[in-house]
Amino acid sequence: MSKSMYHFIAAAWKKPYEGEMLQVMKARFIRWRRGPSVVRVEHPTRLDRARALGYKAKQGFVVARVRVRKGGMRKQRPNKGRRPKRMGVYGFAPEKSIQLIAEERAARKYPNLEVLGSYYVGEDGLYRYFEVILIDPHHPAIKADKDVNWVTQPSQKGRVFRGKTSAGRRMRGLLKSRGLRGTHNWKWKKKARERELKRRHEASRGARLILPKKLAKELGIEK
Repeated sequence: MSKSMYHFIAAAWKKPYEGEMLQVMKARFIRWRRGPSVVRVEHPTRLDRARALGYKAKQGFVVARVRVRKGGMRKQRPNKGRRPKRMGVYGFAPEKSIQLIAEERAARKYPNLEVLGSYYVGEDGLYRYFEVILIDPHHPAIKADKDVNWVTQPSQKGRVFRGKTSAGRRMRGLLKSRGLRGTHNWKWKKKARERELKRRHEASRGARLILPKKLAKELGIEK
C-alpha cells in the first residue's frame, strides 16, 4: 500500500532535531526569534497537523505563528527585607498550558477571528513556538462550508477564552491526560487517598462518623 505525503511529513516531525531537520530548525529559530511574537504566515509549517485540525487552503482560514516564553512565572526579587519564604519568587507556575496561552494571544491579535486549534512547531532555549489556525466566521466561504460552518454559531464566540479548543479542554481535564492537577478527577482521587490515610477531617481521629443504619448495625455500634 502506497503511503501519502502526510505520512512522510509526520515521520520527519517525529525527530525534528536530528539529521537534516536539525539545520533547517536552527535556521528557522534564528529567523523566528528576530521577528514579532505573533506573526501571520502564508502556509502551515506542519501541513499534516494543520489538515488534521481542519485547515483548508481557502479564503477565511488564517495561520499565525506565536512565540511564548518557556518556563515558570519568574518574579523579580523584592529589594525590601523579608524572609526567603515570603519573597514571592519561586513556585509561581501558570495554571494554563503554554499552548493555550499562545492561542489566546493569537485571538487577541485577531479579534475578528475564532481559534480552531494549534500545534507545536519547535522550541529553542528561551521560547516555544506554536502555529494557531484561525477562522473568519463572517466570511461567505466559511458560512458555505459544511465542515467548518459550525464556527459561525453564536455559541462559538470567544471559544478559546472559554476553554473550548483542544488545548483548553486538555487543561480542564476533559481529554486524555497524564493526571493534571486541579481537575475534577484529580480532586476526587486526592480526597479518596486522604480518606484512606485518615488525613481528611471526616476521617481524622476523634471525628464523629455518621454511618448508615444498616452498616452501623453490622458493625455492632448501633445505639
